[in-house]
Amino acid sequence: MGWAERRLDTLEEAMRRIIVAVLLGLVCTGLGAPARAGAPARGFDGVRGWNEAALQAVRALRASDADAARWYAMLNVAMYDAVNGIVGGRGEPAREPALVTGRGPRDGDPFAAAVAAAHTVLVAVDPARAAEYDARRAADLARVAPGHRRAEGVRWGEQVGREVVRARADDGSSPVRSQPAGAGPGVFRAEWSGVQYADVRPFAVRDPGAYVPGPPPALDSVTYAAAFAEIAVLGDARVPAPDLLATYQFWSLPAGSDQPPGEWMRIALTAGGDRGLSLARGARMTALVSMALADSTVTTVRTKQTYRHWRPTTAIREADTDGNPLTSADPAWTARSGSVGGTPEWTSGHSSYSNAAATVLAGFFCSDNVGFSLATDTAPAGQARTYPSFSSAAAEAGRSRVYGGQHFAFSDRAGQAIGRGVGDEVLATRLLREQGRTHVGSCPL
Repeated sequence: MGWAERRLDTLEEAMRRIIVAVLLGLVCTGLGAPARAGAPARGFDGVRGWNEAALQAVRALRASDADAARWYAMLNVAMYDAVNGIVGGRGEPAREPALVTGRGPRDGDPFAAAVAAAHTVLVAVDPARAAEYDARRAADLARVAPGHRRAEGVRWGEQVGREVVRARADDGSSPVRSQPAGAGPGVFRAEWSGVQYADVRPFAVRDPGAYVPGPPPALDSVTYAAAFAEIAVLGDARVPAPDLLATYQFWSLPAGSDQPPGEWMRIALTAGGDRGLSLARGARMTALVSMALADSTVTTVRTKQTYRHWRPTTAIREADTDGNPLTSADPAWTARSGSVGGTPEWTSGHSSYSNAAATVLAGFFCSDNVGFSLATDTAPAGQARTYPSFSSAAAEAGRSRVYGGQHFAFSDRAGQAIGRGVGDEVLATRLLREQGRTHVGSCPL
């Protein structure tokens, strides 16, 4: 046999070995060997499906924005810790847990773990719909081959879900507390509830109070007068402006919707799905976003409670009491939204939520310039809008509050700063690799 023939035989043998190895790997995966997290048949779609169930729960229960953000964070923290506990260091980089420490079973199925964790959390926060969650759980687990791996994944996921529920049971989110009605120039008038969220234990940031801004501009300042003049025109219901009204409505998202945090979870799910995230990366992304949303709630509510600033409707109708020669009262002024607003004005929660999520998403995907389309729960005629970046959507969401006559522009800017600060800290300090480079300043994450 010549050299060329021997070389050909060697190559053919090598190819046979490669083919056999690949086939054995596929067979083992199907029969229960550790599967890659995020296999196309049952990867990020599991994260998406359980988040969609949570969005529907928030709508059905008419949950507040604060409660909604907390539930989204509980759900996604549980899914992340369930998945990370199995795949971390075993095919995926070992990463810090969000809440639940310890490693899961090496031979557990990560998808089954995510499903079990999500189911456990949603049944706890929304027991009235337990049957619906049971059916979703059964359907998802039917996509995993029965056997030891599935059972171990379910056992671990249920454990993680219970620990998350137990850890958040005394986080300060209940009982509901209210701040009494106020009086006088610059003071929010109505009693409002949900004040307990000013002291809720954060999911991720060290101190939510670090992001509480100083007071709003003084009533007799030029800055206040400029914002007053702007919203007196842009937010006036008597001035026809269909485009401004449509933008306000698109982002209004009151009780009965998935709330502003829910729309940003939808944006995250769209971006993750479009980019084919694996189960592990997708669970990490939604955990980071949801924790930032929840923690921005704490800072925003604490700011509202501290300063109790009046809403534009009251400010404009009673401008003759503000001591500012550059403002004038208009007792007939009505906000384009048709509402005074249910919480103090300083600062805008829509702005803080939007910028917290946009900051995390831009950091996670290594670029703010990620385009997407969105039809919110309150989109006029259900029509979607398309955005070239996360920040452009966040900017519009914040600005919509001015168009609706709900917030002064300075409150939008302050809310943006809260969101960016919280988002930056979450990215810089949470769910990092346990060894080697972190995801801060390194892309892809």
